[in-house]
Parts: sequence; C-alpha cells; structure tokens
Amino acid sequence: MTVRSLSWLDYVVIGGYFVFVLAVGLISSRRSKGDSISGYFLASRNMHWIPVGASLFASNIGSGHFIGLAGSGAASGIGIAAFELNAIYALVLLGWVFVPVYMSSGVYTMPEYLRERFGGQRIRVYLSVLALLLYVFTKISADLYAGALFIQEAIGRNSQEWFYLSVLILLAISALFTITGGLTAVIWTDFVQVVLMVVGAFVLMFKSFEAVGGYEKLPDQFLYSSAANVSKQYDSCAYPPSYSMNFFRSATPGESDLPWTGSIFGVAIACVWYFCTDQVIVQRTLASKTMVYAKSGCLLAAALKFLPLWLLVFPGMAARVLFPDEVACVEPEKCKSICGSEGGCTNIAYVKLVLELLPNGLRGMMLAVMMAALMSSLTSIFNSASTIFTMDIWIRVRSKAFKKKSLRDIEVEQLIVGRVFVLALVAISVIWIPVIQGSANSQLFMYIQSISSFLSPPICAVYLLAIFWRRTTEPGAFWGLMTGLVVGIVRFTMEFSFTVPPCGSMKPDLRPEIIKLLVGNLHFLNFSILLWALTMVVTIAVSYLTEPIPEKCLPRLTFSTRRSTEPRVSIRMVMDEEDAQDNDLAAKLSQTVSPTLKKESTLKKLLYRMCGYSETTAATLENDNVNCESKSEAERILEAVKFLEEEPTQKLIVNGLAIFCMMMASGVLGYYA
Repeated sequence: MTVRSLSWLDYVVIGGYFVFVLAVGLISSRRSKGDSISGYFLASRNMHWIPVGASLFASNIGSGHFIGLAGSGAASGIGIAAFELNAIYALVLLGWVFVPVYMSSGVYTMPEYLRERFGGQRIRVYLSVLALLLYVFTKISADLYAGALFIQEAIGRNSQEWFYLSVLILLAISALFTITGGLTAVIWTDFVQVVLMVVGAFVLMFKSFEAVGGYEKLPDQFLYSSAANVSKQYDSCAYPPSYSMNFFRSATPGESDLPWTGSIFGVAIACVWYFCTDQVIVQRTLASKTMVYAKSGCLLAAALKFLPLWLLVFPGMAARVLFPDEVACVEPEKCKSICGSEGGCTNIAYVKLVLELLPNGLRGMMLAVMMAALMSSLTSIFNSASTIFTMDIWIRVRSKAFKKKSLRDIEVEQLIVGRVFVLALVAISVIWIPVIQGSANSQLFMYIQSISSFLSPPICAVYLLAIFWRRTTEPGAFWGLMTGLVVGIVRFTMEFSFTVPPCGSMKPDLRPEIIKLLVGNLHFLNFSILLWALTMVVTIAVSYLTEPIPEKCLPRLTFSTRRSTEPRVSIRMVMDEEDAQDNDLAAKLSQTVSPTLKKESTLKKLLYRMCGYSETTAATLENDNVNCESKSEAERILEAVKFLEEEPTQKLIVNGLAIFCMMMASGVLGYYA
C-alpha cells in the first residue's frame, strides 16, 4: 500500500498548532514569576488543580507512549496497559501519602528531601546524577526517537539528515519556552496540549474501530493477523500470542512476555518510583495552591490514565489487523526494508493509522498531537532536570564560590545555570539517539521499562523506608542504594552486552550459558521485585547496625510526623566539616538581597534580561526575603502544617473519588485478567 503524503492543509494545521502553543507558552511565561527561584522552578506554588492534573498526565504521556504502547499492543495485545492502570494506584499514593510529607518538609526537589531526611551529601548527589542519566537514557532520547520516527514516516523522508533535522526542530521549540518561562509556562502549555492529545486520539480510536468492524470483532481478527507469504522458519513468530487479551499471564519462564508476578508487583514498584519519587512528576504537585488541589490534580491524572488502553493499545492492535504486511512483519530482511529494524515493525503501528485512516487536515492535527505529546514530555523533563542540576548539584559544586558572592549574584547565577543546563541536556540527548536507534527493538516501550527496572527499584525502596520507617539511617539508605546499583548494573550489562537474534532467525545466540540462564529465566519485572527486596533488606540491616537519627531531626519529614508542630533541628546541625560549610552557605542564602543593581556592562545587562533578572526582580527578592526573615520559626512551622489542612466537605469528596478510581482500575484489571 502506498503511504499517503501530507497535504497543504495538514501543514497549515501543524503551523497553526505551533503558533497557538508557543503563544500560550510565551504569554504564561510573561505572567509567571520566572525571575525567582520559586517562580521558575515551582510556579510560586500557586497552581490550580486542573492544570496540575493535566500537566501530570502530559508529562507522563510522551511520543514514546504513542509509539511504544501502540507498538506493544500490535505485538502482544493489551498486557502493556497494566503499566497505565497500575499508575492509578500510584497517583493516589502520591497525593495522599507522599505529597503531604514533601510539602510539610518544604523542599524543591526529591534529592533535597533525602538530604533533609538523612543529612550528608552523598545520597543527594548520587540520586541527582542518576535521575539525570535516566532522563537522558529512557525519556528524552526515547521520546525524540519516537517523535522523529513519526515525522520521518509522515513526510516520507527516510534519510538520517531528515531524521536529525526533525529532532533539532522539536528540541528547539520545546526548549524555547522552558528556558524562558519556567514551570508556569510548562504547566499551562501542558494543559493545552492534553486537550489536543485526548481529542485527536479519540478521533483516531473511533476511526480504527470503524475500520475493523467494531471493538467486538477486534480480538478475533487480531489473533489471526499476520503478514502474507511468511517463510516456514518464521511460522511460529507470525501470529500474536493466544493470551493477547489477558493482563495476567503465565509466570513460567519463556511462556509469556509479561508474567503476572511482574504485572502486579514489578509494575507497582516501577509506578511508585516514577509517580511518587521522580522529580518530573512530583514537581507538578508541589506547585499546587492547596493540599486539596494537589490531591485533585492527582485524581484528574489518575482518571486520564484509564484512556491509554483505549486510545493507544487497542488502536495499535487494530493497526496490525489493517496493515499486517508492514506492522506484523517478522522476516528480518523485509522488516529492515520497511522500517529500518530487523526486530520487527510494530513501532510504526500508530503512524500507519494516522497516515492511512485520517483525511486531509486531520492527519496534520494528529501529527500536531504527536508533537504535543513529545513537547509536553520534553518541556517537563527539561524544567525538572534543570531544577535538580541547579538546586542539588550546582550549589554543591559552587559552595565555596557562593560564600564570596552577594545573594543577588547567586540568584542570577542559579537562573542562568538552570537555563544553560537545558541546552547541555539537549546536546547530550541528541548524541545518545544513535544508541537508541541501535538498541530499541520492535517494542520501544519494553526497552524503556527494562532499563528503568534495572535502576529504579533501589530508589523506590529507600523512599518508602525514609517516609514510613523513622529508624532508617543515612548509612543504611546509602549502602542499600549502592548494593542495588551494583546488582542493577550487572543485570543491565548482561541484558545489553549481547544481541539476541530475532524470532525465527537462523543466526546463533552467542550469549554465554550463564547469561542465557539468568536473563532468559528471570524477566526484567521479576528481577525488579528481587532487586527491590534486596535493597530493603540491606537498608534495614545497616540501619539497625548504625546509630538512629535523633527524633528532634524528624518532625515533618516522615508520614507519621507530617503534622508535627515541634521545631525541627536540621540533621545538618549535627555536622562534620562538610555540613558546616553547607550551613554557612544556607545562612548566606537567607540574607537580604540588595535592591539596587550596580553598574554593569551592556553584555551583562543583556544576559540578566534574557534570564528574567532586573531591578524589579531584586526589589521583589528583597521583599520576599524580608517577609521570610520577619516570620518566627513557630510561624513557619504552622504555615507548613496548615497547608495540609483540608475543608471537611472537600476532603470527603476527594477521598470518595480516590476510592472510586481505584475500584474502577481493579474492575478493568479483573475484567481482562
């Protein structure tokens, strides 16, 4: 079948989309308080629950989901949607358990929380660096790969030059209002783009069901969909598995792609890590105006997480039925000529639907939707990554220099560094894309989740213990993380050091027998369960062998002490020389900013303006610091605790809706069990 090319109307729609979204981003940038640290990184903690919830969903659903979920649906059915439905429980856990602790502790970033909880710098720096690496390897690069693949297929240009031109255009636009506007611009553009994504995906879903004769006919047609004229050696690979319409599949090694143990427990660990401890997601809730708004935002995102099964996975299955020769390709030579991958072409399932089923104009809208998904994810990651780097790493690197600078110069440097780091992140991500192209098989989403399963379980374990078990100590958390990291990297190396021949291939499997045994018999989701348990055991054991953290250092840092009005003695006050230096810097950062800008060079003034810093900024910072200084410690404690208060009727409503959401998720899982 000849792929239809984009019409002039499609390009008009795409151009209009860019103009509209950029206008929203730039207008919200001008209205935001992006000239201060709180304004740029946390939207001054004044966001309504609707944009917060929409931003939570948009930050999670990137082009990797459109390509990856539809591709996995085309390959093996609905099982991959277990990740989306499990996220509903994790979002409720975020709003009801994790956010109250984060808010009462008064932190900007997740590594900063562990710094307050345990003291020392090594855990904070380790998690900051690991988070940035995960952003590059599993989020930014994967989304760019998926987005550029979509554009490349859509315009019919298959050269590497066009691929990287698409990447650079997407990066440039995504970075523009992230650098200029901060979190406020990101959240409001996310809100607009969620509307685009949902509307466009609904249109394509209805078109897909209509093309296959309705939802009722899809399961049977899917099970018998295969490419024509498949060679005998590939017969066993030509059809989807018999368990395609089931969430819970055999846990016997080799009998299923998603064992039920991993779909329940392994996915739960991944979801708690991602939705409850990852900076990209949590940062949106920290921008909420009230506790009820934070919970409501989580509920809105949870409700939206019901949609991917219908909007992405089922359409991916329909694509295999409608275009079996391309989407269901299994012969390596043919697959390489169709999509450039010998492992299969299920990644192009959603692209085929858009280009073949939609009329002129709507194709352009769906391409805009794909770019909306990509840009929502990228802008969120860019902002959160710059927050982590600036607040957790740069301050640490520049601690000695900051002691010699005025607070105004420190603020300016932080704002500049946050923006420049976005550009550095862009460059690193582009360099990593060839690795993604060479490593990603026909199921991009599985690739992303496998890497996360090797690195994230230790983080999940340590955060759970930090919040729920007051006896957890810094050495326990650190050595738990280090043990988990070593074991995870060993599995990561075993997984990706050798190329596994595609199904039916006559090429020999060159992996050593020990790697075949461990990797082949231990699914990455089951491995994540064992890694999580190992980290828990090591952390608990070392914590019992070390001195406990004094109770006076724990108010408002654990779930049981989140409402405490007792003064908290920072664990950094029980300090070594390193902590003493950090506290000197913290004391300096609490000083007043001089409102008068001294005479600067023209170049420096221009740089200040680009970063949103001006005389008005200095005056604002001074007023904010004066107000902060005028509050007693008791007033600040009451302010933190008061944030957790909820109006009784509103509390009853959000609690009821949370229970309803979890019941509905359990119902869907049970129906397709």
